[in-house]
Amino acid sequence: MKVKLASNYGFCFGVKRAIKIAESYENASTMGPLIHNQDEINRLKNDYNVGLYKELKDVKDNDTIIIRTHGIPKDDLKNLKAQNAKVINATCPFVTTPQQIVKKMSKEDYSILIFGDADHPEVKGVQSYGQDQEDVHIVLEPSDLEALNFKHNKIATIAQTTKKKEKYLEIVNSLILKNKEVRVFNTICDATFENQDAARELSSEVDVMVVIGGKNSSNTKQLHSICKENCIDSYLIENESELDSKWFENKTLCGITAGASTPDWIIQQVVNSVESYN
Repeated sequence: MKVKLASNYGFCFGVKRAIKIAESYENASTMGPLIHNQDEINRLKNDYNVGLYKELKDVKDNDTIIIRTHGIPKDDLKNLKAQNAKVINATCPFVTTPQQIVKKMSKEDYSILIFGDADHPEVKGVQSYGQDQEDVHIVLEPSDLEALNFKHNKIATIAQTTKKKEKYLEIVNSLILKNKEVRVFNTICDATFENQDAARELSSEVDVMVVIGGKNSSNTKQLHSICKENCIDSYLIENESELDSKWFENKTLCGITAGASTPDWIIQQVVNSVESYN
């Protein structure tokens, strides 16, 4: 089987930075999964003894705590710093930016609209920086706007960093038609743009498409969705063990891309396996 890789794929700047930080603090622990890739988290545990905390109450005195790339809610960060623990912030700078935008705009009496998944840790963290939590609204579709009641006649919008820009534009356009003042902040990161555009291009050229990344990774799921638009035989896997040889029957060219939390060593294992199929 012939394999073609997307022109942009895999680790983004924020993930590379977080991995490097974690490798620098042997025996530390992360607050929540550092990134959305269990295989890489296991590697950090095995090679650097980097542990994982899911609850603040479990943190012990003198622990070194690394904040996940997605960030954590403002009060959680404040409470962590108040404990007798060393806090290392590995929040991606592209996630810190929308946090600060929400904080600033909220203080200036703007209603806040976040385009994103309300259950995603990045969105939960960004939302927490709003001055009035009742006036911080989260939507995924333009139709979600109909049920919202903004407290102010001016609105500031930001987007989860890994969302589709086209959908964000739809939501922004709907807001502009019905509100006098809308401040729009493009907080979708460049790496997401580049990976999505590359996946879109590659998936239109191949017979079968494999997207590698965590099943709970927002940006990876977006890549899979984009690929399905052009190549119906598009599959989302976390590692080579999930490959199925039947996917490649009567196919000649396989495209491969990977989410921003997928390390090169996993990608190479998948490439090697796919290339072995006849």
